[in-house]
Amino acid sequence: MVNAANVITAVRLVMVPVFVAMVVASGMVERDWRIAACLTFGVASFTDYVDGWIARRYGLVTAFGKVADPIADKALTGAALVLLSWYDRLPWWVTVVILVREVGVTLLRFWVIRYGVIAASRGGKIKTALQVLAIGWYLWPFPEPLSDVGPWIMAAAVAVTVVTGLDYTLRALRMRMAPSA
Repeated sequence: MVNAANVITAVRLVMVPVFVAMVVASGMVERDWRIAACLTFGVASFTDYVDGWIARRYGLVTAFGKVADPIADKALTGAALVLLSWYDRLPWWVTVVILVREVGVTLLRFWVIRYGVIAASRGGKIKTALQVLAIGWYLWPFPEPLSDVGPWIMAAAVAVTVVTGLDYTLRALRMRMAPSA
């Protein structure tokens, strides 16, 4: 269970409360704390790519990693979205749509687990990249004209989030309806 990929996943889990503390310390108004929170979020988000690559490349995929990795991802993204909404930077409906999709896809994966695995799609990876970019954009203390770009990136993230959620739903239904071999 203890391997490089799992250690990186565990570090990401530990980074979530550190990130939350930095955002709270910033109150989304203190420039230096916002920068620190954004950088922490960026590093934590990057570890998701790194731990997955290490696990696949070196055959270090474990049951712990399969469970802990998505939990770490959802905790980090979920905390960021809730905090951005809490500090009135992001409409609550955006946070709700994204979190409902994330929880829904996780439940769909469990619903079909005995029939197969719903692997992450290219759209799902684009969704993740857009969400990370949008959250980072909201966290970084950009001056007024540049800060106006954040909602456009988030709009793209929400659109891809909804479309990929529907795609995963259709894939799960097809998997459940397929005749058993």
